[in-house]
Amino acid sequence: MFTSSFVGNGVALPGMGAYASAKAGLTGLVKSRAADYAHMGIRANALLPGGTDTAMAGSEENKAWAAGLHPMRRIAQPEEVAQAALFLLSDIASFVTGGSLWADGGNHATKVQAP
Repeated sequence: MFTSSFVGNGVALPGMGAYASAKAGLTGLVKSRAADYAHMGIRANALLPGGTDTAMAGSEENKAWAAGLHPMRRIAQPEEVAQAALFLLSDIASFVTGGSLWADGGNHATKVQAP
């Protein structure tokens, strides 16, 4: 399982060209790995989290801004993203390969502005 991002996979943010390119490339790598190794029982998937309450999210002001991008009007707790990762890594997802799982509070589906 690879950790990608909503940035570069349907969503662009100013000043994040290199980051977005790397994350978009990761999605291509996942599909290639699935094509190359699925017949061996090796699965490859990408997890695409949205804003998450980690050090990378920055200040409280930055977190509030990011929350405004998400239809759920909040960012994820790390445990919520971990649960999505556990799904992809578990036997429950035994027939899932070459895909991307959005765990972004709906950010990829629509763009909203906080009121």
